[in-house]
Amino acid sequence: MAEQTHVLFVEDDDVIREATQLALERDGFAVTAMPDGLSGLEAFRADRPHIALLDVMVPGLDGVSLCRRIRDESTVPVIMLSARADSIDVVLGLEAGADDYVTKPFDGAVLVARIRAVLRRFGHANGGAQTTEGASSVDGGVLAFGDLEIDTEGMEVLKGGTPVALTPTEMRLLLEFSSAPGTVLSRDKLLERVWDYGWGGDTRVVDVHVQRLRTKIGQDRIETVRGFGYKLKA
Repeated sequence: MAEQTHVLFVEDDDVIREATQLALERDGFAVTAMPDGLSGLEAFRADRPHIALLDVMVPGLDGVSLCRRIRDESTVPVIMLSARADSIDVVLGLEAGADDYVTKPFDGAVLVARIRAVLRRFGHANGGAQTTEGASSVDGGVLAFGDLEIDTEGMEVLKGGTPVALTPTEMRLLLEFSSAPGTVLSRDKLLERVWDYGWGGDTRVVDVHVQRLRTKIGQDRIETVRGFGYKLKA
């Protein structure tokens, strides 16, 4: 029997917490539901869930701070939940290390679809050993762009010989860029390929992740093409 996917859900509203927990359990997930950030952090450390759903506005330790604490210890996927599609909430959550966000009120089927989309890309940061123009092959499955080396089979990145710690979403994003160096990829295309959105999503998700990736592999490695998108410098 396949292992149940374990979800940590942190939400202070009793009605939302209980209803969402029941909905997720009906879809086959095992759920640990906590009412505040501190108990959520304790549950994360005790249970090591496969994914965390964190409401932004929870007492004790807010969702953004909790996300940062989780990201300090793990690359487990994190989805932020917010009652507002507020730019500050969204950007702060993504900058803290969240992989996606969902605005409340949400439909249970939509939430499940987003959870499964995140888990699919975390199952394997798809990319494979591709032949790419503009990159030199160091060894089987390893691409080099200047001092940046990407092992597309081992899912590891080196910059100047030093390992770079990327979350699976950041790795997936980098693999998309490295599969077509010098080619401009639109935000919508990246949402489709990396976040598995078959519809127009919030492009701020792309922008924040690109900025996070730049801080790790070099600010000048990914170029902004104004009005079109981004490209990896070959």
